[in-house]
Amino acid sequence: MAEPTRTVLFLCTGNYYRSRHAEAVFNHHAAAAALDWRATSRGLAPEFGVNNHGFMSRSTVARLAVLGISHDEYLRLPARVSESDFAAAEMVIALKEAEHRPLMVERHPAWVQHVVFWQVHDIDFATPDVALPQIEEQVLELIAGLSSPNG
Repeated sequence: MAEPTRTVLFLCTGNYYRSRHAEAVFNHHAAAAALDWRATSRGLAPEFGVNNHGFMSRSTVARLAVLGISHDEYLRLPARVSESDFAAAEMVIALKEAEHRPLMVERHPAWVQHVVFWQVHDIDFATPDVALPQIEEQVLELIAGLSSPNG
């Protein structure tokens, strides 16, 4: 009997740009490495994304195309994280501690200690040509760690 797939949950504020990129990149590389992990993504405060139009950031779509990763299966409206999302995830990663820890404390205090915080800036502090490759690098490090015998 195959081991159930484990889930990593990527969080950002709007679930439109950074977390969606992390989800697609993770799933692409996890499948290539034959890992029993799958990523999903959610937003802590999608209502803050008043300028987010459509299903996913055009910058994310464009970068995934450059990487040769299809974005089709990820075309959905941004989704707000729920308690069941946290409960289903074996690992939770928020993309920027300074931005997301306060939202976690305010909205999901019981889960704060379960979150790993990365340091990837949103578009107001880093352009996509900087932020998206940072996400890719951190995802690849995560994949390497999960692929190791102790992962």
